Amino acid sequence: MNDVNVKEVLSKIELNLSNLVSGSRIVVAMSGGVDSSVTAAVLKYMGYDVIGITLQLYDSDALDNKKGACCAGIDIYDAQMVAQKIGIRHYVFNYKDNFFDSVILKFINSYENGETPIPCILCNQKVKFEDLLKAAKTLDASCMATGHYVRKISKNNTYHLLKGASSMKDQSYFLFSMTKDQMSFLEFPLGGLEKTETRMLAEYFGLDIAKKRDSQDICFVPNGNYRDVIKKYRGDLLCNSGNIVHIDSRAILGKHTGITNYTIGQRRGIGLQSEEPLYVVKLETATNTVFVGERCYLSSKIVYIRDINWLAEDLYNIKSLFHTIDCTVKLRSTHKGVNASVKFNEKDYSSGVVTLFSSYDAVTPGQACVMYDCDRMLGGGWIIEVKE
Repeated sequence: MNDVNVKEVLSKIELNLSNLVSGSRIVVAMSGGVDSSVTAAVLKYMGYDVIGITLQLYDSDALDNKKGACCAGIDIYDAQMVAQKIGIRHYVFNYKDNFFDSVILKFINSYENGETPIPCILCNQKVKFEDLLKAAKTLDASCMATGHYVRKISKNNTYHLLKGASSMKDQSYFLFSMTKDQMSFLEFPLGGLEKTETRMLAEYFGLDIAKKRDSQDICFVPNGNYRDVIKKYRGDLLCNSGNIVHIDSRAILGKHTGITNYTIGQRRGIGLQSEEPLYVVKLETATNTVFVGERCYLSSKIVYIRDINWLAEDLYNIKSLFHTIDCTVKLRSTHKGVNASVKFNEKDYSSGVVTLFSSYDAVTPGQACVMYDCDRMLGGGWIIEVKE
């Protein structure tokens, strides 16, 4: 391994930590994966007083069989081994009840309401950046560090959150709901790195998890089948039959077994025969109806959002705006972004309407609409409705 390359990578991390006092105490949220493990190892190497915290989010009998999931039994063990290897204190906190109430139940309720949820954002919002951050403060930490691939900079006495330097690993979409106070206490040492550089550091520090694969997005969904989670807690939702209706003709084409079995943009598994492929284009909970249509019916230009979290008051004071904001929006985590304008509700500013400059397919209620000015993340909200 080339020591020069390692020094170059470490220098990128030092740039992200320029505002920290040498030797200060840092709590690292350790999931047991490569990113958070390297974060802890690098900070220890740089002379900070590092304490690792890992969350137990599941019942112990459900942990060990979850391959590729974060915060599972093997991941807790891996985090403990990394902490022992690099010589830091490490604690495991039991957050099972909070995780179930704040994340899993809301995940199920979202599907019941005809949405497709993103539980990782809720986990960051309700567990990691609230309860875990409070725990870090009780340990007299100067900040809490995570392995997220985002960058935080200070400009004109205001913190800005930027996309990760790696377009392949940028995770800013998942952090739109953090508050300004939380941002001021959080650090993201890996934000300027590529994943290959992170793995190189893992090997440099002799961590056994250097080649460990990345965790899946939804850690508590076994084998990627969300229906198994719904079946365990609300099996009735999977057998609530209703009509499948064409979005244009309103003709009844068949029956479904429950709208929770369907997602916007779904093509396979609808159970209909047609000359042209049909897609799920709308889920209407009030009438328990699944609407389908040809691909052209998936396109939308108008997106309504709620619970807007705005982090860019220095750039746009939304309470004094009487016009729209032009920006780029991402409508799902893998979306590269589309130019759009945003108009806030002048009564409460927590909701608004987004007009896309070019149509986009399968915009889905329950997902997040996150707004950017170039690399800077401005804020975001939850998608509740779309129109053509």
